Amino acid sequence: MQLGTALTKSAFKVMFLGGGELGKEVVIALQRLGVEVIVVDRYANAPAMQVAHRSHVIAMTDAAALRELIINEKPNLVVPEIEAIATEVLLEIEDSHLATVIPTARAVNLTMNRAGIRTLASEELQLPTSNYRFAKSLDELKVATTEIGFPCFIKPVMSSSGKGQSMISSASEVEAAWEYANQAGRVNKCEVIVEAKIDFDFEITLLTVRAKNAAGKVETHFCNPIGHRQVAGDYVESWQPQPMSENALAKAQQIAKTITDNLGGLGIFGVELFVSGDEVWFSEVSPRPHDTGMVTMITQYQNEFELHARAILGLPVNPKQKEIGASHVIYAGVDKDALSYANLEQALAVPDSDLRLFAKPEGFIKRRMGVALSFAESIEIARSRAKEVANAVKVIAE
Repeated sequence: MQLGTALTKSAFKVMFLGGGELGKEVVIALQRLGVEVIVVDRYANAPAMQVAHRSHVIAMTDAAALRELIINEKPNLVVPEIEAIATEVLLEIEDSHLATVIPTARAVNLTMNRAGIRTLASEELQLPTSNYRFAKSLDELKVATTEIGFPCFIKPVMSSSGKGQSMISSASEVEAAWEYANQAGRVNKCEVIVEAKIDFDFEITLLTVRAKNAAGKVETHFCNPIGHRQVAGDYVESWQPQPMSENALAKAQQIAKTITDNLGGLGIFGVELFVSGDEVWFSEVSPRPHDTGMVTMITQYQNEFELHARAILGLPVNPKQKEIGASHVIYAGVDKDALSYANLEQALAVPDSDLRLFAKPEGFIKRRMGVALSFAESIEIARSRAKEVANAVKVIAE
């Protein structure tokens, strides 16, 4: 692999489609290797834009605008960081060899839609999943929930970060769940997936990295499993490692390798799994760094963002863990812009702690504005410290 110098004619250029906090960390990792980075998002001053060489504001669902921008910038790699993208353009770019899409245009297209990835995992790859149905109307949803039974989960097939998801316990809740899914999904009159509730002990994210070794051969690497707690489908805290049996870990790794081998390409994948004893079920996969994986910023020698940067450049990776640690989300708590953050001296006085503030220009009550990190001799202590840091930070609306 040969890398040039940013902002010169020898530059190796990477374009990010989406400029959130996860992309920001990958941008920093790439720039440490001299890569020239362009960030694109739907709004100005997104977190990753603040550290990129340059940025553009467009609607990434506008196929013509996205195609024109990629052609004009001529990046070596195009890295989708969000799901709301005109994926047909990525297929065109890849087919015409104008740039390499990370991990592949097919993988991005499949994983942005829960229908596509669930059908692939369950029906083609025969991976264990919860029982499920799809519905494109309220009437279809009523039938689907009757077939699946209660309690069950209803999710838009195209959404992110838990938006539009409901767990319902009776037929009387179906209509409200349908309306909520349509309000929060990325398309109007959306399709939803109905999933049976699995009685699991815990859920994990298994960060799975497809990277080349020194000989140029693609190998699959696994980070230690990450446990996490979600509220309304959105992650609140995570910790690493999540204790589990050897049999369950082997099954989890086999499921993750099967799905990521099929998706192909290079980079990190966040594979979400349910675990009960020695049994493991596939839930979802994201072809990019995962929000629960922010804990690796304090637990691993190379965090998930550094692993992703190295992998997409075709460089060897090291997924080893060095500390037991935890992360805890910091929410805005208000619908305001230009927020300030106070009490940081108390927050960072917590032993073995750290903090990331994302500098998002606008806050919403449940918008993630930062993450608290801590390491310790046990998961319980690490979680307690991370929560203490997060609670100490005061979000101020001027």
